[in-house]
Amino acid sequence: MSGRKRYNVLGAINAITHHLCCYCNETYINSISVCDLLEMIRSICDNNNPVTVIMDNAKYQRCNIVRELALKLNIELLFLPSYSPNLNIIERYWKWLKKDCLNCRYDETLRVL
Repeated sequence: MSGRKRYNVLGAINAITHHLCCYCNETYINSISVCDLLEMIRSICDNNNPVTVIMDNAKYQRCNIVRELALKLNIELLFLPSYSPNLNIIERYWKWLKKDCLNCRYDETLRVL
């Protein structure tokens, strides 16, 4: 088979407990993927506690379907200014993951977690 296989990960990390919540797929990240992640986040959080999810400015994160679900789930969406990944705590995790876990690695079978 030619070409590369993809493995996408959307993640959220609790700034206090450092609990990591991940949504993974082998297709594409889109608004439905973000909605799935928001539902995962709400399912692990106490419904009485406020939840704020910090996001960048990707179109699939800012669209109405995501905003409406967040409102329904009582999740506040906080969008960072453009080009400011240093303000998002999950970016530190991705940097470590890419540098120490994925750098120059080839997985012939692409074992999905």
